[in-house]
Amino acid sequence: MSSAVLPDLLAIARRRAILDTSLAGVPWLVVAVLAGWRCGGANAALVMGVAGAMLLATIAGWRARRFDAHWLVERLDARGEMEDSSDLLFAEPARLNPLQRLQRARLQPRLATVPASALRPAWSRRWLIAGWAGGLLAAVLLLAWPAPKPAPVTLAPSDEHVPVVAGVPRLVGQQLRIVPPAYTRQAARDEARLDTRAPAGSRLTWTLRFAPQPMSAELVFHQGRRITLVRDGDVWTASMTLEQSVLYRVLPQGAPAQPAPRLHRIDAIADRPPQITVLAPDRGLSLLAPGQRRWPLSFEVKDDHGVAAQAQLRVTLAQGSGENIQFRERTLAVAGKGGATARRFDIALDLAEAGFAVGDDLIVQLTVADNRQPRPQSARSPGLILRWPADAGSESGALEGMVKKVLPAYFRSQRQIILDAEALQKDKRRLAADRFLRRSDEIGVDQRILRLRYGQFLGEEAEGEPEPPPTNDAEETHHDDDGHDHGDAAPASTDAPQGMGREQDVLAEYGHTHDHAEAATLLDPETRATLKQALDQMWQSELHLRQGRPDQALPFAYKALGYIKEVQQASRIYLARVGPELPPIDESRRLTGKRDGLARRELAIAPATTGDAVPAAAWKALEEAARGTESSAPDLDALQRWLRDNETRVADPLSLFAAIDAVRGDPACVACRQRLRERLWPVLARPPAQVQRRAADAAGERYLDALRRERTP
Repeated sequence: MSSAVLPDLLAIARRRAILDTSLAGVPWLVVAVLAGWRCGGANAALVMGVAGAMLLATIAGWRARRFDAHWLVERLDARGEMEDSSDLLFAEPARLNPLQRLQRARLQPRLATVPASALRPAWSRRWLIAGWAGGLLAAVLLLAWPAPKPAPVTLAPSDEHVPVVAGVPRLVGQQLRIVPPAYTRQAARDEARLDTRAPAGSRLTWTLRFAPQPMSAELVFHQGRRITLVRDGDVWTASMTLEQSVLYRVLPQGAPAQPAPRLHRIDAIADRPPQITVLAPDRGLSLLAPGQRRWPLSFEVKDDHGVAAQAQLRVTLAQGSGENIQFRERTLAVAGKGGATARRFDIALDLAEAGFAVGDDLIVQLTVADNRQPRPQSARSPGLILRWPADAGSESGALEGMVKKVLPAYFRSQRQIILDAEALQKDKRRLAADRFLRRSDEIGVDQRILRLRYGQFLGEEAEGEPEPPPTNDAEETHHDDDGHDHGDAAPASTDAPQGMGREQDVLAEYGHTHDHAEAATLLDPETRATLKQALDQMWQSELHLRQGRPDQALPFAYKALGYIKEVQQASRIYLARVGPELPPIDESRRLTGKRDGLARRELAIAPATTGDAVPAAAWKALEEAARGTESSAPDLDALQRWLRDNETRVADPLSLFAAIDAVRGDPACVACRQRLRERLWPVLARPPAQVQRRAADAAGERYLDALRRERTP
């Protein structure tokens, strides 16, 4: 054995110490686990086991550190052949004098004759025996110690008012414990009644007592779910997580011939998303003030349970004009200040850092989340726009009409509609069906608004009252779920100064956009034909978007964008100086009394179809029962199935479920039938509007008589 193996000897000694300590401490670790289990159950046993293992590892490490080089030198020096010079084996040869190096060389052969087992520390037999004997004794005592009797549970008396029948189990005591989610910061509470309200996600625990004790019991919910109650002594318990509002009844086994106990109701209070209020600026569209270097923004966010301390501000810089607009986006983290349920976010954007220049639009939108777990809810603020107005376009004359070189801002939103539709199609899998349909319909409305604007250039009449054409699509402030701003622009102010070089003044004075297509003088015939093709494609795109099919609408939207680019490439818009030449009106048939070719054009009346036949039939049966002319009982099973499939259409489906259950439990109850009729009335489909027949005067009667005689052979 040489001095190179001295570190290995130390490692062997330390492992022996760790093993020795572990063997002596294992019985006490078992005692700690048993003590935790007897006192607090499985969770307490786990905590005690982890704490005991950490303590045992600490003691073993402390004992192992005692076996170091100094200990090994003492063990070697205890042997006479090492001549009390074992420390020379651990010294560096370069630092030894010649005499010490000679002594070290003499000890090297002797070290080889020392067996490794002679240097290994002995087992601590005394500690091992004491540890195992004491641990086993303590474990036996813990196992033999009588379990503490549970404290008697104090329950509130039952409010079901079930009649007492000998041998039939009935509910006599009740308690409902509600533990709200941790993020709501609400304390747990005990309710004496089984009807209550609680935040969604709360943990509900029922503690019930029956007399006499049934063989089994369960909670039966209105949607068909059943939870079996577990008996613990003389009480029965059950637990569940509240996800939505429910109706349920406590049903003990052994009372099949008795009336069913009454229904209880628990309303789930949904967590509302954050509410964002824009404090500054006070308008959606702001114009850059002279010398302005920063854009101050201020938002106030409120939530019922708490707002996240950090929010995201999306900053979008729009540069360019027409369809050739480029967007640059970046996201900034913003810290809020204030309380947990109401925070304020103040930002001052540096316009130079954002790259803001003449003709650009800067759009910001704040996104903030609440503290809901595990899936926080988020909300977005309305889009706010800061605009740096561009220079007005120039005009030229000396032609038969006027030539305008700057296109109006009508041709600028079709690309955004395509982007919105593509983004919606990508999010289809993670969106609910009704939300997907609603967002698709909103994009379809934007497509319709854009189509009507383009139609004004062809002389089509706009829907609603005539308004001046908007001057810029970016002034629209309609906000959708995707965070884009669309909508109707505000009409131009009548106080604005008139003059040359302003496109809105030219259109207002010379262009008439609410007329027949033959009278439209804004575009030349070739450009008007191209624009008509774009309108046809927009119509198809709008049709599919309103039906919730953005994937089928995109091909038409792309074609419409292509036609718009062709229109945009036309560098001139012609505004004629002379008025339109309308086709002459044929007055040859006026006041002649000729009725040639006149015939009745009445459309066939098709029977109305409705998907609400089930509630209508139930209403009719209940009405006949109220009049005493009942022919058949209402089909309550079919009505309940219909209600389960159409819960979202009913304002309060649980009340209707309870009314159906009351009639099922007591068919002869007049008040129950009347209550069900009251609940069914808002569900019934409204009849279509009836067209009132117009009463004819004397001249009209003569005209109708003449038509009848003409049809009579």
